[in-house]
Amino acid sequence: MHNLQRTYNTVLNRLFQSLIGITCLLLLASPCKAQFTDTVKHNNDTTAIIKSKPVAYHSPKKAALLSLVPGLGQIYNKKYWKLPIIYIGYGALAYSFQFNQSEYVKFRNALRNNLNGVPDQYTNDPRYTADNLEIYYKHYHRLRDLTVIGGIALYVLNIVDAAVDAHMYTFNVSDDLSMSVHPTLINTAAGYHYTGGIGLNIKF
Repeated sequence: MHNLQRTYNTVLNRLFQSLIGITCLLLLASPCKAQFTDTVKHNNDTTAIIKSKPVAYHSPKKAALLSLVPGLGQIYNKKYWKLPIIYIGYGALAYSFQFNQSEYVKFRNALRNNLNGVPDQYTNDPRYTADNLEIYYKHYHRLRDLTVIGGIALYVLNIVDAAVDAHMYTFNVSDDLSMSVHPTLINTAAGYHYTGGIGLNIKF
């Protein structure tokens, strides 16, 4: 039982870490519309003319309202690749909620039977004393509540992501925009100690 609990806790922690990663992806993966170069020929000379590519206006308000149904805002913004991320996240949270709710009810009823002297499948098992049953009951109750909080957070982030994408939909940047991520050394407050870190360079 303890090994199963430990394994489940590890899976749940990785799930929440994945959701944090998903959150970062959703918020950072906003579309940027680059300018394009057109050329015209005049007196046998080729002159480069920079034109802004026309795009349709996207309403952040409409995107947010559509996202009240998860995924519709992303469809409106044509960010179709985000749909599997959103629904896989909801699927994992739904499974986690169902599992934790089932375990919570099971151990809550077992604790109630133990305190009232009602025999059940746990009565003669020394591992399931009243104290242990209470620990299990509270443990799964907490995990169930955390799953609900995770679902609410994912729902809100789905709306925020759609609104941000709609804001950035018509944002134009030059062709020279570039970004690089590389390892670096960071000088600590002591002045002579260094620690590893990540450097981010943006050129525009």
